[in-house]
Amino acid sequence: MTAAVTPRMDVERFRFNMVEQQIRPWEVLDPVVLDLLMRVHREDFVPAPHRALAFADLEIPLGHGETMLAPKLEARMLQELAIKSSDSVLEIGTGSGYMTALLASLGRHVYSVDIVPEFTRDAATRLAAGNIGNVTLETGDAARGWDRHGPYDVIVLTGSVPVLPENFQRSLNPGGRLLAIVGQPPAMQAQLITCAHAGAYGSVALFETCIAPLKNALQPQRFVF
Repeated sequence: MTAAVTPRMDVERFRFNMVEQQIRPWEVLDPVVLDLLMRVHREDFVPAPHRALAFADLEIPLGHGETMLAPKLEARMLQELAIKSSDSVLEIGTGSGYMTALLASLGRHVYSVDIVPEFTRDAATRLAAGNIGNVTLETGDAARGWDRHGPYDVIVLTGSVPVLPENFQRSLNPGGRLLAIVGQPPAMQAQLITCAHAGAYGSVALFETCIAPLKNALQPQRFVF
């Protein structure tokens, strides 16, 4: 007699397939990150109308013109940041709170800022339900920097910026890492900026992608002749 398949078993199979079929092929092989993606329940952070899409290889609408990043992009960003348990983390763009939960599971404390009050409120509810307490959520416009709790060991922008404001790199501790997706459609590039010491920064281009911009992001100067 074959045992009935429960909805929870289905969910775990979908989660496993997400990791094996989407995330590993995108060069995410860090066992710490892969284990975290199995433990933190992505579906709990997806808006109810779209929960069936929780493990799909796409961006999920959150409202207010914003989307939840695709799973493989979230995973790759985490891997590149190499977050340590002692790290203070700044996240620009809380969104659903899922990336916040992942960051908080790895770092010491996460400061997450979103310009949409509804996102801040809903993320607080979801994080509390998951017993994730090492997070400070704030509502504000942080597209050009948020040094209120700095300096930070890690900064991650979950929306793109046409130009990366220097305020972000200046908010890094020595040894700190900043990950941002810089450019304009259709040409955007994920960049990892590292801080050797105050005023000394290195930058590495990681991969090409294209995501929605942060609201009120700094725009490139326009030359008028």
